[in-house]
Parts: sequence; C-alpha cells; structure tokens
Amino acid sequence: MASAIFLFGLAFGSFLNVCIYRLPLGLSVVSPRSACPECKQPIGSYDNIPVLSWLILVGRCRHCKTRISARYLMIELLTGLLFLACYWHFGLNLSTLKYCTLAFLLLGLIFTDAETKLLPDKMTLPGLALGVTFSLFVPVNDLASQFLPGVVNLPVSGDVSARLLSLVDSLLGAAVGASFIYGAGAIYLRWRGAEGMGFGDVKLMAMVGAFLGIKLTIFTIFTASLAGSFFGLTTVFIVWMKRTRRFMKRLADAPAARRRGWQSAQMVYRNYQMPFGVFLGSMALIALFFGNRFLRWYGGFF
Repeated sequence: MASAIFLFGLAFGSFLNVCIYRLPLGLSVVSPRSACPECKQPIGSYDNIPVLSWLILVGRCRHCKTRISARYLMIELLTGLLFLACYWHFGLNLSTLKYCTLAFLLLGLIFTDAETKLLPDKMTLPGLALGVTFSLFVPVNDLASQFLPGVVNLPVSGDVSARLLSLVDSLLGAAVGASFIYGAGAIYLRWRGAEGMGFGDVKLMAMVGAFLGIKLTIFTIFTASLAGSFFGLTTVFIVWMKRTRRFMKRLADAPAARRRGWQSAQMVYRNYQMPFGVFLGSMALIALFFGNRFLRWYGGFF
C-alpha cells in the first residue's frame, strides 16, 4: 500500500509540474499535450513517466537535447514522499486523502511563488473550497469543537453536531488566516507606502486555515514570519559582504567601502520582492506533520 501511494504521488507530481508551468501563464492544464518549450515537439507517453523518463533522458529533450530542469524530477519525488508521509502519519483513511490534497496544493504554490512570485487563484480558491468541504468528513477539532459543546446545545444528533462544529472551525481558520495576512499587508502599505503582501498570500492562508484550523494557522504565520525574517536578514548580510569586498578593491578606505556596501544592501532590502508564499507554504507543511506536537510541547510550560 505504501508503494502504491508513493507511485500515486509521483503521478500527481508529474501533473503538478504542468500546473506550475501553465497556471501563471493562464494556460489550460488539460490541453494541449505537453511539449518541449524549445523545439515544440510533443512529449510522448514513453517520455512522460515520472522520474524514470528524466533519468533515462539524462535531463534533456529527446529531440533537440535542450536541458530539462531538475525541478521536474524534484517535484515528482517530493510529491511522492509527501503522499507517503501522509499515509505513514495518518493511516489509510480520509485524513490521508485530505492532507495529501493539502500537500499537493502547497507544494505547487511554493514552487510557483518561488519562480514567478504568483499564487494562482486556480489553486488557492479550489483549495479553500476543498478545505471547507473536507471539514465535514475529517474533524478539524479546533477551538469551536473543544469549547462550544459545553456552551451551545445544537438541536441535532451528536454526529451532525460534531460535523457542524468542525465546519465552524474550518471557516474560523480561513477567516483568521486571511485576516491576519490582509491586516499585516495593510499596515505595511501605510508604513512603507508600498505593497508588502498581495492578495495571493491572503487566499493562500485562507486555504491553509480551512484545512488546519485556527491554532495551526497561527503557528504557520508565526513560524513563516521568523523564517522569512531570517532569510531577509541573511540576504542583506550576504549582499553587504559581497559589495563591501567589491568596493574594497576600488577604494583604499575600508570604512568607506563598508558604508557603500551597506547602502547597496539597504537598496536590495527596499526593492527585493520576497516570495512570502514560499515560507507560508513551507511552514504549513511543517504544521501539518509537527504543529500539534510542538503546541503540546509548548503548552507544557504553562
């Protein structure tokens, strides 16, 4: 069963590559058939086998020998491994289907944002709808499910009541995730006079909230902010070091070279558009597998 799920993940990873390439361009993911972007030759079914085809062709087009990015191989393997991890973590049930769906969407959005700085609505909005729908069948079991039963008595059976409370948890998670990112973006816009986060990030966090609920959504935002800040500071430091070394060759004065290097680093900081969806998606994947364990550990201190 594990092998079957892994192979299933490889196949979905192959389709995800199509989505990552075509959706930012506004193209259909169904037709036409996949073709080499250089020579336009359609890719035969024997060259479209996940992982194996890339290895057999040594990462090149069969016809024109143009190099095929290793990203295709990486995404197929990552999707297969994520599907396998969901199976090992949740077992053979609807939870695995739910979280395989989330992992598939998050992986696609991470790579799309990294390459194009876009988070396509055709992934985030269906993902939001799927997250809300799944909550009726796989309990989100968040704040509403834990605290409302002792406060509100619904005139329905226990099973229906649990499903409705899970739905409320999903909707609250979507609302909190979207509102937090929207609010942070609005504050940044007023402070800096430039857009810090787009509506793609808002929709991404609405989707994550619908799947994971409020607690893990907050965990995702907090850890993504830390990871993004660390990445930004590291980038600024590296730019400062490189520019300082470059100016040292031109200027005899070391302090002047450092000042010029710092000015260049500040320029990069102001103008660089960080793909924050990469960090939100990555931390949502971590929250999916380890978030509840971390929250239980953290809660043990209080």
